[in-house]
Amino acid sequence: MQPLLESGGRMDEDSPNPPVSLHARISALKTMAWEEYKSKPISHWILLLLSSAAMLVAFPASSLLSRIYFANGGTSKWIISWVAVAGWPLTALILLPTYFFCKTFPTPLNLKLTLSYAFLGFLSAADNLMYAYAYAYLPASTASLLASSSLVFSALFGYILVKNKLNASIVNAIVIITAAMTIIALDSDSDRYDYVTEKQYILGFVWDILGSALHGLIFALSELVFVKLLGRRSFHVVLEQQLGVSLFAFLFTTIGVIWNKDFQGMASEARSFEGGKSSYYLVLIWSTITFQLGVLGATAVLFLSSTVLAGVLNAVRVPLTSIAAVILLNDPMSGLKILSLIVTFWGFGCYIYGSSSGSRDPS
Repeated sequence: MQPLLESGGRMDEDSPNPPVSLHARISALKTMAWEEYKSKPISHWILLLLSSAAMLVAFPASSLLSRIYFANGGTSKWIISWVAVAGWPLTALILLPTYFFCKTFPTPLNLKLTLSYAFLGFLSAADNLMYAYAYAYLPASTASLLASSSLVFSALFGYILVKNKLNASIVNAIVIITAAMTIIALDSDSDRYDYVTEKQYILGFVWDILGSALHGLIFALSELVFVKLLGRRSFHVVLEQQLGVSLFAFLFTTIGVIWNKDFQGMASEARSFEGGKSSYYLVLIWSTITFQLGVLGATAVLFLSSTVLAGVLNAVRVPLTSIAAVILLNDPMSGLKILSLIVTFWGFGCYIYGSSSGSRDPS
């Protein structure tokens, strides 16, 4: 990785500044981190730690539960999409007290803001459905590794829509993560379940990539709503946006479930589910809780830190899910998949380095 030039700076041939050593860079990062730590109260860092932990634990748990649902007899993609947004009242329970204790008022809803929430809710409903197809046909480890491409799309859409900066390290991360996805595609025969046809496997692969692209677009559009329509980012405003988007996603998904008559099929699914009815409903309930806890954790990280950290944590949870799937669900882990996992970690590292460098550069 070549060092980045400070924006606006020009290297003259007779410049007296010597190259910055790696040790000096590390020392500068340590100093910057310590100064950032001292600038915030300890409660801030405790909340940030808990929110990050929620993202890194709840989201992988939700992904594993989705795979457990399909592996044990569940068949409805709409139902597993519906439980992903059915926990929206949890956000409301956290939002309402902020109006009383923080002495804030609800953000007035106008037509543009309402349409924005509705549009993002529709995209979220479609995104959940795409991921449901992915987990129906792919091992959880494979589906999660493919979902890491959402970081690529977040960076690209952020650059196009929100004018976020792209530097050499972030472009490098995009190329590396894309290469990791290619490695998985080359290894498709090693982890396909016997009951999944080749056509279904390819379909799951495609839906996973499309879902990741849509996830990246949603991330960039959410940031655009803050910049263009809300003009500010406070805790209750972030929660309001999450609640509005989740509510519309819930409405759209509920319409899909009713149209597909999947509510009526839940009773027969529960009877045939491996482990019985209690296991069936426990999987759905915990899927609802864990996904919503992950969303709330991501919302808190977005407010307490930045979209960069939220994006990084959202990507880092992907290899964690893959490792957990291998350990808990006995997912196949071939040499090429391990290589893909290592390459993905490398891409994350480049993204983190590029994002931190961009945040230090003057505008």
